[in-house]
Amino acid sequence: MDRMRPPSRHALRRSRVGGVGLALLVACLAVSACQASPVQKSVGRGAPDPMQVDVIVGSEGKGMFTGAGVPTDNMPIFAARDGATPAGIQPLPIDIFATRDFYKDRDLWSDPRYYRCNSPVGLEQIWGAYEVPLIGDDPPRTAAWGFCDRDYPRAAIVSPYAFATARDHYAALLGEARDRGGPTVHTQATLPGWSGRYLRQRAKTATWFHGAILQIPTYLSLLTPEYQKRFVQQMYHAAASNAAQWPGSYCWPEGFMRRFAQYGGARVNLVMTPGLVLDIRNAAKTLVTQIHIGRQFNEEGVVPRLGPDVPQWFGETVGFWDGHALITWTSNIQGWISHGGFEFSNRLQSIEIYTPRTDAGGTLIGLKQEVVLYDPEAFVAPLRIVQNLDRLGDANEGDPFPIMECIPQSFPVNGHTSPTSPGQAVEYLVPDIFGRPWAQIWERYHEAGMSRPQEPTGRFGL
Repeated sequence: MDRMRPPSRHALRRSRVGGVGLALLVACLAVSACQASPVQKSVGRGAPDPMQVDVIVGSEGKGMFTGAGVPTDNMPIFAARDGATPAGIQPLPIDIFATRDFYKDRDLWSDPRYYRCNSPVGLEQIWGAYEVPLIGDDPPRTAAWGFCDRDYPRAAIVSPYAFATARDHYAALLGEARDRGGPTVHTQATLPGWSGRYLRQRAKTATWFHGAILQIPTYLSLLTPEYQKRFVQQMYHAAASNAAQWPGSYCWPEGFMRRFAQYGGARVNLVMTPGLVLDIRNAAKTLVTQIHIGRQFNEEGVVPRLGPDVPQWFGETVGFWDGHALITWTSNIQGWISHGGFEFSNRLQSIEIYTPRTDAGGTLIGLKQEVVLYDPEAFVAPLRIVQNLDRLGDANEGDPFPIMECIPQSFPVNGHTSPTSPGQAVEYLVPDIFGRPWAQIWERYHEAGMSRPQEPTGRFGL
């Protein structure tokens, strides 16, 4: 069970779920972690950092450990397991583990108990995807519970900025730079010395997007009805059918949001030139963001773009400098899915602001990356992620940055991810890669007899 000390400071927000009182932890758990950023001087960047917490919702078989393998002192985190129910919690008559048709349960989706108070990654790992299963010996009865009295505030996830579109946000930041005589035009001599190797924060509590610190109903509150349905579908097939379809398992594309996921994208290399900045990260494949400094989007198509009117897996990115702040706008993104995260549409766009972090002597120790996401098809409001990149050293130090090439070793056979050996023959139906291939597999093999609603015309906005 979770043996961590209780928080030193907290505020509780009370709610009622089916007559059960839930105390939702929504405030700072360490005073130093919640100090506000300097007074904001911009309408579009530098708002106070989101709240930091030091506990997760659960359940998690490997506790707070984030590396490969299981430590000898491993401490799983859960509120109850092996058929027990947490004290003071009245379970629902039916939940995501026991339902025969999750589509019919829509009225229950907003109740944390429908997911046994698990976070998104709590459901994703419950069968042992992260090496320590918490499903028990007699699932679904024995599936573990997370903590119903923990959550993360929705207000700390939605954007604090008053912009409805990435275009307006970028224009406002560009206008501020112009008011200061910019944008700044750097030469190789004046360019900030950011080229180097970085490590993104990987703690399960680092950001809400890592999926461990919030209840699933809070996550659903960020999404439109169609994308709520898609997310619950994803959670059902992680938790109940044990048929998660992770793109990296099959060497499918990783997609734009993989850069921010808990697992993948943590090692970062930055390569700086006056006209082009490369943000390079690794997951199952190498993820490259090309930031074109001073370029302008062609806005005549469906979404702003630089090249042909064809969505790109990592989008296309323009940017400018405002002093030592690098501000970027990414558009023309191929709609996809993220490990433990929401699906997003072809309308997803991002504004990202990289700013330096220095020690008391002014030495660069890392970068802050502030990300604001816009997707009017998937989100009910713009969302914000803030993450720190800790500098490890120069780009030409240590081992070379590996360029990843994914070699398929698993295939979706009969609706399940099936490892194969050299020389083995398998038969499977090749999915339409641009038509939610994960959902094609789920619907074909695991949803017989369910009352699936009609899909809207034009998946991913096509």
